[in-house]
Amino acid sequence: MIRGIGVDAVDVERFRTALTRTVSMRERLFTATELAELAERADQVPSLAARFAAREAVMKAMGVGLGAFGFHDVWVECEESGRPILRVTAAALDLARERGIGTWHLSLTHTDSTAIAYVVATD
Repeated sequence: MIRGIGVDAVDVERFRTALTRTVSMRERLFTATELAELAERADQVPSLAARFAAREAVMKAMGVGLGAFGFHDVWVECEESGRPILRVTAAALDLARERGIGTWHLSLTHTDSTAIAYVVATD
């Protein structure tokens, strides 16, 4: 049963500017696993923007706002096939359990200008 749906879009250039302006933002928003997975990419920003959008989409799927859980409570990993998987822990996991959410479905996409994440939360 679907418990929630969330979608979020991020302007890639605006996100790039924010990352450049605030150097500590990468480590504050993203896990070491995410940063390591993207380390070899020539331009990490579109993928980072999509991962940020995933966090926002999770919040929307749960019906909570910014600050309901920490940015490191939700992150994206990729299978060998490239399929993105959501990892949900700590306060985000507690909120998900309270809402009857046990499974997450994630789709990410980006162009040079926009990154989008779509999340479906099911029981």
